[in-house]
Amino acid sequence: MMENQTTIAIESEAPRLCDLLSQGVSRLASAGIDSARLDGEVLLAAALAMTREQLVIAARLPLSAAQVERFEALLLRRLRREPIAYITGRREFWSLEFQVTRAVLIPRPETERLVEAALLLGTKRVSHQPLRVLDIGTGSGAIAVSLAKEMATALIFASDISPVAVALAHGNAVRHRVADRMTLFCGDMLASLSEHSARFDLLVSNPPYIRNAVIDTLEPEVRDWEPRGALAGGVDGLNFYRLIAAQAWRYLNPDGAVVLEIDAAMGCQVAALFEHVERYGEVAILQDYAGRDRVVVAKKAARLN
Repeated sequence: MMENQTTIAIESEAPRLCDLLSQGVSRLASAGIDSARLDGEVLLAAALAMTREQLVIAARLPLSAAQVERFEALLLRRLRREPIAYITGRREFWSLEFQVTRAVLIPRPETERLVEAALLLGTKRVSHQPLRVLDIGTGSGAIAVSLAKEMATALIFASDISPVAVALAHGNAVRHRVADRMTLFCGDMLASLSEHSARFDLLVSNPPYIRNAVIDTLEPEVRDWEPRGALAGGVDGLNFYRLIAAQAWRYLNPDGAVVLEIDAAMGCQVAALFEHVERYGEVAILQDYAGRDRVVVAKKAARLN
C-alpha cells in the first residue's frame, strides 16, 4: 500500500490516460509545485509523444505498462524540482521552439522585451549595409536566432564562454534555418573581440545579474539546476554591466547601441553606469508589459561617430 503513495500503480487492468494524469498532478501538487496541472500535462504528453490537446481527446485511452513507466520516470525528475524545460529538452521563445540543456539558462518570456527593443532600433537604422548584431552570452541562442528570424538581411554574431552552449546555439540556428547568417564563437564577454575587429550596429545581452548572496534563496528549479555562471552577477549584481559599459562603445558603429536586459530593481543603477561613461549619448530605461524596468538602451555618443 505504501508503494502506491510514491509511485504510479500499474494495475492488472490497464490504467486510463485521465486517471494516470490525475495521479501525477496530485503528486506534483503535494510536492508544492504550483504549476502541477500544466506540468503534469506537459510530462504526460512528452511520455506519450502527444500534444496536450490530444490528451483531452484520448482521455479514456488505456495505457501500456511501458507508457506508464515513461511517465513515471519524467514525473520523478520533476518531483526533484528539475525544470520542465530540461526534462523535455525544449522551451518556446518568440514563438520558436529552442533546444535547451542544463548547460544554458532557460529562456524567459521577459527577455522577449529585449528582442522587441533591438528590432525597433534595427528598423530605424538608415544604411545600405546589412545590420550587424552581436549577442554576448548567447546561451541557447534564443535572442540571436529570434533576431535573425525577424531581420532577414542582418548578420548576427553570437558568443558564449561555454563551448557546449555555442554548439547548442548553432543547433538551434540550423533548426530555424538562420545559420547561414550567423557566426558563433567562444568568448568571455568582450575579451575575445579586438579593438580593430569589425564593429556592430547593435550589441545585445542578457548578462548574469543576480546578486551572489541571493542565489541560494531562489526557487530550487533555478538554484539547483540552472548554470550558476549564467546567474551570478557579483556582490551587487552589476559586474557584467560595468564591464559592458566600460568597453562596448569601442565595438559599436556610428549610431550603434547597446541593448541589455536588467533586473527590475536595477534600472537606474545600470543606466547610471552608462551615463557616467562619456562615450555614450542617450541612455533609456524601457519597461516590460507589467510596467517594470526591463531593458536599458545606451546609444553611442554622436561626437564619436
